[in-house]
Amino acid sequence: MLRCLLVDDEPLALRLLSSYVERVPFLELVGTCRSALDALTVLQREAVDVLFLDIQMPDLTGVEFVRSMQPQALVIFTTAYENYALEGFNLNALDYLVKPIAFERFLQAAQKAQDRLAPRQPEPAPAPVAPAVHPTADDYIFVKADYHTQRLNLRDIRYLEGLKDYIKIYAGAKPILTLNSLKAFEDRLPSPDFVRVHRSYIVSLAHIDSIRKNRIYMGEAIIPIGESYADAFFKLIEERNMH
Repeated sequence: MLRCLLVDDEPLALRLLSSYVERVPFLELVGTCRSALDALTVLQREAVDVLFLDIQMPDLTGVEFVRSMQPQALVIFTTAYENYALEGFNLNALDYLVKPIAFERFLQAAQKAQDRLAPRQPEPAPAPVAPAVHPTADDYIFVKADYHTQRLNLRDIRYLEGLKDYIKIYAGAKPILTLNSLKAFEDRLPSPDFVRVHRSYIVSLAHIDSIRKNRIYMGEAIIPIGESYADAFFKLIEERNMH
């Protein structure tokens, strides 16, 4: 069960999100708050895994709250304004829901939180993954991020995550956010060293630690393998094991 807290200054929004939480079997509602300051009080006395946080609130906005308080819970922003997406993702928000929020979109964000926080169960050792050929230091791409163009060595890229119109590139201590599509990067990155494993993820084979069922483990990251990508991915892994 993931313990979640809903924060929104609109009573109707809180009632809608509360009804969504009741429909998701792995979510438990800790409480609802009408302001970020009320949420801080709850967070100080309750264990919370996921924070559904409105951005536009009086006194203290959701963005200001996350920037100043740095809550330990995963943050999923909710707002009626799409123009806050970039700022939200720069704060490492897990997801960004634009009102009016459909249940299917809410469920998608909740499942993303479940994937991120799912405990690693001890299982038999997975089949070894043959190391991919490491790119040389001369293999790199340029990406636009934070109003500048940055060079990235391909060997440093662990995985990419698609977030609507933005891409998060995990290639260091802090993810790089760039305005682009996952399909564009799929075309730019060398195959088969980089593989699309989900509609929202591309991974570097060289950085995979293990594969268990339909999950890829890279350090603390747990990446789902999409059903439509699974056959091609596992076939590639088998081919690598044979060489």
